Amino acid sequence: MNVGAEDPDAQLRLAAFQQGLQPLGWTVGRNLRIDHRWAPEADRFRQTAAELIQLAPDVVVVAGAAVLAVQRSSRTVPIVFVQAVDPVGAGFVTSLARPSGNATGFMQFEYSLAGKWLQLLREIAPGVNRVGLLRDPATPAGIGQWAALQVATEPTGLELSTLSVRDAREIERGIAAFAREPNGGLIVAVGGSGAVNRQAIIENIARHRMPAVYPYRYMAADGGLISYGIDLIEHYRQAAGYVDRILKGAKPGDLPVQRPTKYLLTINLKTAKALGIAMPPALLARADEVIE
Repeated sequence: MNVGAEDPDAQLRLAAFQQGLQPLGWTVGRNLRIDHRWAPEADRFRQTAAELIQLAPDVVVVAGAAVLAVQRSSRTVPIVFVQAVDPVGAGFVTSLARPSGNATGFMQFEYSLAGKWLQLLREIAPGVNRVGLLRDPATPAGIGQWAALQVATEPTGLELSTLSVRDAREIERGIAAFAREPNGGLIVAVGGSGAVNRQAIIENIARHRMPAVYPYRYMAADGGLISYGIDLIEHYRQAAGYVDRILKGAKPGDLPVQRPTKYLLTINLKTAKALGIAMPPALLARADEVIE
C-alpha cells in the first residue's frame, strides 16, 4: 500500500480485501498467503516492488501510482490495481476495455470529478472567490486534476492557484500564504502524498478557518469539513473478485478496468459548526453520512 502500516483506514481496506476473498473460497493460512509491503513515500516504490516480485507471487495487488514500479519489476506477474487515477494515461494499461498487459483493476475517479468538488465548495461557501488546489506536483494525478479544475473554474471567474503537499512544512507554508487573502477555499486532490500528510493538511486548514473539500471519507472523519469520493472499503472488497478470477486462471489483460460506480458524500457537522459554516439543508439531505 502507498501509506504506512500504522494507518488505521489502510488496515480497514486490507480487512475488506480479505473479507472479500473468503466467500470465494480463499482463507489466509489455509490456501492463501498474503505478503504485505508498505511504501508511504514514492521513492520506496521501486525497492518495495522488487521485494514483492522476488517472492514469486501468483498475483500482486497494488495501490495507486506504485503500479508502474511493479510493472518495471515484472511484465508477467499478474497485477490488480486499486485506487488508480487515469490508468491509460499513466501507462498501466493500453485501454480500459482490453488492458492487454499484465495489469488490470479499479479506477478511483475520473478527472471530471474536479468539477464536482468545485460545485460542492461553492455550495458550502458561496462567498469564495479564490480556490486553491492542494496537490502533489510530482504525480500525473496531481497534474491531471489541476488541468480539469482549470477547465471547471474558467466559466466561473474564480481565481485558481495550486499548493504543494509534498511534506508537512510545505503544507503549513502554502496554506498560511493562501490564507492571507480573504474569501479563499481549498480542494484537496487525489494521489501523491496527500493521504500520508492528511493530518497536517486538515489541521492547517482548520487553523486558518477555511472551507475545504476532500476526496476521501476518512479525511472528513479525521476532521475535514466535507468529502466526496469513492467508497474505498468497497473498492478493496471488489478487488478480491479479480484476484479470485486470476488465481483461477483468468488473464489480467482480458479483464476490463472497472470504473467507479458509487461515490460517497460525507459531511463533518462538528467541523462545520467550529468554522461557523451553516450547511445547506439540501446538501445535508444528500449526504451519505453526517458526522456530528
